[in-house]
Amino acid sequence: MASVTLKKNYRSVQSLQQFYTGGPFAVSSDGSFLVCACNETIKIVDSSNASIKSTIEGDSEPVTALALSPDDKFLFSSGHSRQIRGHEGPVMGMACDASGGLLATAGADRKVLVWDVDGGFCTHFFKGHKGVVTSIMFHPDPSRLILFSGGDDATVRVWNLATKKCIATLDKHFSTVTSMAVVNLWDLHDYKCKVTVPTYEGLEAVCAIPSSSFLASCLDKLQHRKKSSSSVIYFFTVGERGIVRLWNSEGAVCIFEQKASDVTVKSDDEDLKRGFTAAVMLPLDQGLLCVTADQQFLFYSLADGEGCLNITISKRLVGYNEEIVDMKFLGEEEQFLAVATSVEQASCSTFPCAVKAFIVRVYDLASMSCSYVLAGHTDIVLCLDTCVSISGRTLIVTGSKDNSIRLWEAESTRCIGVGLGHMEAVGAVAFSKKRRNFVVSGSSDRTLKVWSLDSLSDDMEQSTNLKAKAVVAAHDKDINSLAIAPNDSFVCSGSQDRTACVWRLPDLVSVVVLRGHKRGIWSVEFSPVDQCVITASGDKTIKIWAISDGSCLKTFEGHTSSVYRASFLTRGTQFVSCGADGLVKLWTVQTNECIATYDQHEDKVIFFCSLRSLQVWALAVGKKTEILATGGSDAVINLWHDSTAADKEEAFLKEVRHLTCSSSTKSMLSEMLDDENLLCIQMKDHINLLVMQEEGVLRGQELENAVSDADYAKAIQLAFELRRPHKLFELFAELCRLVIIFLKREAEVQVDKALHELGKEEFRLLLEYVREWNTKPKLCHIAQFVLFRVFNILPPTEILEIRGVGELLEGLIPYCQRHFSRIDRLERSTFLLDYTLMGMSVIEPEIEERELKEVPEMQADTTGAVQEPSWAEPDVDKEQKHTIDEVNEPDVDKEQKQTIDEVNERSSSKKRKSNKSRDVAYKKVKGAGQAKVSAISSEA
Repeated sequence: MASVTLKKNYRSVQSLQQFYTGGPFAVSSDGSFLVCACNETIKIVDSSNASIKSTIEGDSEPVTALALSPDDKFLFSSGHSRQIRGHEGPVMGMACDASGGLLATAGADRKVLVWDVDGGFCTHFFKGHKGVVTSIMFHPDPSRLILFSGGDDATVRVWNLATKKCIATLDKHFSTVTSMAVVNLWDLHDYKCKVTVPTYEGLEAVCAIPSSSFLASCLDKLQHRKKSSSSVIYFFTVGERGIVRLWNSEGAVCIFEQKASDVTVKSDDEDLKRGFTAAVMLPLDQGLLCVTADQQFLFYSLADGEGCLNITISKRLVGYNEEIVDMKFLGEEEQFLAVATSVEQASCSTFPCAVKAFIVRVYDLASMSCSYVLAGHTDIVLCLDTCVSISGRTLIVTGSKDNSIRLWEAESTRCIGVGLGHMEAVGAVAFSKKRRNFVVSGSSDRTLKVWSLDSLSDDMEQSTNLKAKAVVAAHDKDINSLAIAPNDSFVCSGSQDRTACVWRLPDLVSVVVLRGHKRGIWSVEFSPVDQCVITASGDKTIKIWAISDGSCLKTFEGHTSSVYRASFLTRGTQFVSCGADGLVKLWTVQTNECIATYDQHEDKVIFFCSLRSLQVWALAVGKKTEILATGGSDAVINLWHDSTAADKEEAFLKEVRHLTCSSSTKSMLSEMLDDENLLCIQMKDHINLLVMQEEGVLRGQELENAVSDADYAKAIQLAFELRRPHKLFELFAELCRLVIIFLKREAEVQVDKALHELGKEEFRLLLEYVREWNTKPKLCHIAQFVLFRVFNILPPTEILEIRGVGELLEGLIPYCQRHFSRIDRLERSTFLLDYTLMGMSVIEPEIEERELKEVPEMQADTTGAVQEPSWAEPDVDKEQKHTIDEVNEPDVDKEQKQTIDEVNERSSSKKRKSNKSRDVAYKKVKGAGQAKVSAISSEA
């Protein structure tokens, strides 16, 4: 047997992350990337493979509008935080003119503003809409200075930028009617409605096809026209029905309509938003881009085929996934990935009645595009498995909470078989590994079923009911996982009853029970080469068992929470695991060693404030390629490739560079550089680069030494020289903490000392860093601390001499005003908290000075006469009072001391007391007054 090379490391080379949560988006001028709103952030996505090229952090407010300049050099965005000062509410739409010099904004405050992009000032201010302005666009001809705006007042207004007036109001539209919708075509010469096209659908987007495009010429041929006349307009419409339709303005005729919807349609459930929400024509005749209500981007390619127009999906990018429950590689070459999520759909064309359907998405790993969707289950899909049958068909089996299993054919995306019989959710399914003619399922009803696939034929068109040829009550609790041996002789089941059982196929006869786990078993798998089984459990351990006698051979510990999946690698010599701690671990069986741990998944933010604990539910291993795929509660799919060979090569090159640039050869290299006859120019540049890299490393080590020695002044200077803004922020944050929390004066001295040594160029660079920090609420307090120190050191005359200081201050002032307003609101909110706590008697108000003054007067009375409290009887004369004082003087002194102690204790501690304690103190003092009155009565 050939020796096996163990894997040392994996790298996450591809990742399918959420990049769109609904709302605005923009397409680049060449269609190469998309700009999408994702909660409060902005994602720049490569349209070829859905990879995120860049992320722009927001300010904790959802993004409401996006726009790209025609040359894709500038991105304009706005959110609920009202960052555009001219508007009194959120900006709902943006548009940039063809030259890129003007930006138009439409606001919820019914205003339309036009801005000079270079100068940053408002050039036009338009009012006239009676409702929220939702859409805006410039005339496509840059020579015509015309702006169009539409609002929810059912009007479209035309603004002349030259005269700064509204030159027309297009008001043929009415309030929304749910059963019918129309498209109006207007003549821009006299602003009259030429054609009204009834579409009988709630529309979300209308896309006109340019007359000069290739598609328009194809349509002319199909319509038997010699040339597209200026009076004929072709346009697409999309809406709530989820279909694409193509119209001809001449005669208001629909010349193309999709026969079946590629997305879900509107259901009776109002919580389910279905159909299309937006559409745009892609540049350079690349087709049509439609956006669905469940955050999918559908790229349609348009072609002229055999006398008819063909519109097909060329790519489907999924902007948002729910939790990843299970996944498996698909196909002979494992180029596809089937993913089960908790995504819910309403009925589609396959299911005409309005029922909910839960789907399985199949992704092409080359483009990370969703190739097709399998919809049919009426509840969440919990598990799946894949195989290639003996006849060559690619099959997928799924189990769901609807108590059924479904068998799918990948090529036709049809459901060819349904297995009914389980009484509860199906939590595990597995294909036959050798003969591939049966499926085993395990359910929460604690039973195992073996389903025969012999009745299925290759040419069948209708789905058939699968027959169970064996059933057994396998466990005392839910069955979580199934695995079939490579030779189809055994099946192993793992359950919440903390046991795993091995059964002989096909009759499901018990062979051995594996006992030893302290909590439920989530995953089981047979070794590809040995007679053993690996199990992963909620007790944070992984165990390997012998099938012959059920003994535990090895136990692996390392996860800090439940282990959900464990799968063999490298012909059974290694395995990979994942769990509820969000970690993926690579293990070696022989040494019981975890050789690598990966933390690529991140916590998922829900409702902007609370964090859901991260769990990696799904793990798939390619049996041929041994590529790993992981997914979990963060809705992210990561693909991992073996990087052992690449790491060795990088380590070798690093060692070569180190030897080339060692201190012993550095002087020799410098001498060689002086002799042009020894080295060519290219070699000299390479050696110079190596020398600079070593100097950078040495300076970096010097910076770390300064930080460890608490020499912050030197560390700040080095951070400036090395251009490390993140390290600079950490240094200022530490100094700010020392100054504010520990009140250390020497920290302020070090800050001032470091800032005094900076030149004007360094101050400019520092202000640029501060401007960036000041835009983020989490970092703004450090930015304000640095600004305060800078303005204390530099006089105004020197600040004005800094190059570009005006632009820097313009970027600082708006955010400073917002931070001040936020702190002011927070301080005023605390007053309400104090008032509420005082009203609830959780804390007591401060003792008034009047009450504290009464106590010393009582102590200063040497004759023993005590001032009567306000609740004493008013008709007692002085003589009687003096007599009572002489008789009851010891009692009065005792009560007086008790009262004084209570008052002093309350005034000094000011701690919380209950209502009961105050009532008791009140009754004691009042009781003393009543005792005096009763004594007077008895004396009389």
